[in-house]
Amino acid sequence: MASSMASTVRISVPGNHLMVGLLGERDAYLRVLEKSFDVVVHARGNEISFDGPDAEAAGSVVRELVLVLERGQAIEAATVRRAIEMVRANERPSEVLTDRIFTTSRGKAVRPKTSGQKRYIDAIRSNIITFGVGPAGTGKSWLAVAMAVQALQSKEVDRILLTRPAVEAGERLGYLPGDLMSKVDPYLRPLYDALHDMVGAEGMAKMFEKNAVEVAPLAFMRGRTLNDSFIILDEAQNTTPEQMKMFLTRIGFNARVVVTGDQSQVDVQGGRSGLKGIWGILEGIEGMAYVELGSKDVVRHRIVQDIVNAYARFEDPPLR
Repeated sequence: MASSMASTVRISVPGNHLMVGLLGERDAYLRVLEKSFDVVVHARGNEISFDGPDAEAAGSVVRELVLVLERGQAIEAATVRRAIEMVRANERPSEVLTDRIFTTSRGKAVRPKTSGQKRYIDAIRSNIITFGVGPAGTGKSWLAVAMAVQALQSKEVDRILLTRPAVEAGERLGYLPGDLMSKVDPYLRPLYDALHDMVGAEGMAKMFEKNAVEVAPLAFMRGRTLNDSFIILDEAQNTTPEQMKMFLTRIGFNARVVVTGDQSQVDVQGGRSGLKGIWGILEGIEGMAYVELGSKDVVRHRIVQDIVNAYARFEDPPLR
């Protein structure tokens, strides 16, 4: 790969198979680059050239995408857009997009899709307790479950424990029909869905049969000590400060904890969220990390990112 002149960059792509993946159907990915940068792009044979003021930046995106392709990962239009955002932020897309967390029962690799998600999974790998805070669609819970399954399958822990405060729409567990599991089920459904994505229906059934997965409302954590477990506290913005303290002091030996939440969706009575201001209390404790995900980390339909940004313009930023 080589470049010449300040306003012109030429990149030689090693192999026709990489070139096909890099261009997209009818050169669609090159058009994305032209819309995003002040450049004119030309592709001929195995060479891509960029002319214009943003030639170097656009060329950097392509160099990074070549590395992604060389490591066996396919590229989509969303991949190109995320790579552009990362290069603009002086980040390396090839380091983010090729980090494999886990391979699902269907053979699909689970990877971070944004630099924020990469920071999040790196924090989980390196710490006992990780707080993942951000808006809907940033993959907080889904990636936490992926990391939990990976830890269980590699025998780093003996079980996964999923918990969530049952505080939504003013309902309490006692007023819901059925036994404990049927009462808790609606609240933990997002975590079930993520677990199903990872191991499939048969894999889930086996995990529950072996008691390798436990689900419980947060209120049932009192009095317990959680050893050799990967614990996920989801929707933590709906804990009270007292519940958060109770939960964090349950952690035992060889435990790993991920606490997820969205501070813009507090439903707990009186707005006394145990997540708000938590890092001001805990910052500086060894083995803890706090990762904030933002609209750039939303990996659902692009309209979700637009919705998150629209609300952010009218709301105060969350307190740490």
